[in-house]
Amino acid sequence: MSGATPFKMRLVHLDLKGAPPKVSYLSEIFPLFSALGANGLLVEYEDMFPYEGPLRLLRAKYAYSPSEIKEILHLAGLNELEVIPLVQTFGHMEFVLKHAAFAHLREVGPFPCTLNPHEAESLALVGAMIDQVLELHPGVRWLHVGCDEVYYLGEGEASRWWLQQEQNSTGKLCLSHMRAVASCVQARRPSVTPLVWDDMLRDLPEDQLAASGVPQLVEPVLWDYAADLDVHSKVLLMQKYWRCGFPRLWAASAFKGATGPSQAVPPIKHHLRNHVQWLQVASSRPMDSLQGIILTGWQRYDHFSVLCELLPAGVPSLAACLQLLLRGGFDGDAKAKVENLLGISNLEMMDPIREGAGSFPGSNILALVTQVSLHLRSSVDALLEGNTYVTGWFSPYHRRRKLIHPVMVQHIQPAALSLLAQWSTLVQELEAALQLAFYPDAVEEWLEENVHPSLQRLQALLQDLSEVASPPSPPTSPGRDVAQDP
Repeated sequence: MSGATPFKMRLVHLDLKGAPPKVSYLSEIFPLFSALGANGLLVEYEDMFPYEGPLRLLRAKYAYSPSEIKEILHLAGLNELEVIPLVQTFGHMEFVLKHAAFAHLREVGPFPCTLNPHEAESLALVGAMIDQVLELHPGVRWLHVGCDEVYYLGEGEASRWWLQQEQNSTGKLCLSHMRAVASCVQARRPSVTPLVWDDMLRDLPEDQLAASGVPQLVEPVLWDYAADLDVHSKVLLMQKYWRCGFPRLWAASAFKGATGPSQAVPPIKHHLRNHVQWLQVASSRPMDSLQGIILTGWQRYDHFSVLCELLPAGVPSLAACLQLLLRGGFDGDAKAKVENLLGISNLEMMDPIREGAGSFPGSNILALVTQVSLHLRSSVDALLEGNTYVTGWFSPYHRRRKLIHPVMVQHIQPAALSLLAQWSTLVQELEAALQLAFYPDAVEEWLEENVHPSLQRLQALLQDLSEVASPPSPPTSPGRDVAQDP
């Protein structure tokens, strides 16, 4: 099936630091991943891993149990999806360093994002995390250790002192920690090769990178999620990495979670263009020059940001991108294959409830999320800001003073009640669908971010209407001084 693609491994990224799916949903979606052309998973557990001992406090409320991790691995194996776990070990450590017990290991005191590489306890912490993850993943060939976006590196007190020493630099500091983490992995499991995101390596001088020992220990993952990815620059970067001694390279694209921190539905054309560019990068080099590609599906931009596209909402984008990689392009046949596998009439549909939501796991979530994303806020805005009766006779001024012409209640209230009933029915359906795929905290967060603000505005209008519909005494006209003589 994959004979035409330059990417022999095609991994779907599961970002579990937001809206982690229930295992029951993963059991439904893994067969589809495989049918679409994926043959691996990059599982970024973050706080969903069942850490034990002193690390137990890292667990999220609904963290997977060890038996659920084993079940996920079993389901992946049944569907011929090779699992690569991901453990952050340098940057993006918020889920660890936010806890008081580990706050002293921050590179910069107020910010929980980056680990202090000078503390022996930092490496011990990372080693303990790696130990526990590898113990539950006995057969893995790779372990991704993150190391991307190591913000504020060099700004901590210990780093500033270290950087004053001759020939020291933030690049050298970064490479030193990467080397220590990679050595830690190989000491524990010599058969496991560490992967790292490549952004902290890109701008380092070749001689420094080559002499660091890091190229012999890790395989970098070149990531770029842009629709206008610079193919020539990426090829030059690959050549630089090979000259430095890295034996294998990986690519990373995106099928969701890369076009805005609060995006609800992925812009499929953007993600397709991103994969077209990656195909051009791969085709400019000898076959198999890239070990594989990771189709990232970010669920949050970082531990503290809002949720972006939920996994079910990203399935059509993922399907299209995987088929593009397999076929070397996205023509009419590829589009038809995707639509057939997903059970949808048109990949570019804008109204899935009317056109048919599809038959893939979570397709009803996509349909309902699309409705909310496209129409909820705009429909409430249209009533509150575009309805002449509301703007002309029940403005914020009137509402604060509880003033309204009684006849206007009859013009406003039925429309508001009808709109609220319409959305309340849809939201109840959405909530029920979300509860089947996600844990209660994710359902609550998504609804509170994307639904409640608009519904609360509508409910507040109706509450104000009910309070003025039968006032205790006739209202005075706006602006008139009741003490003034006629």
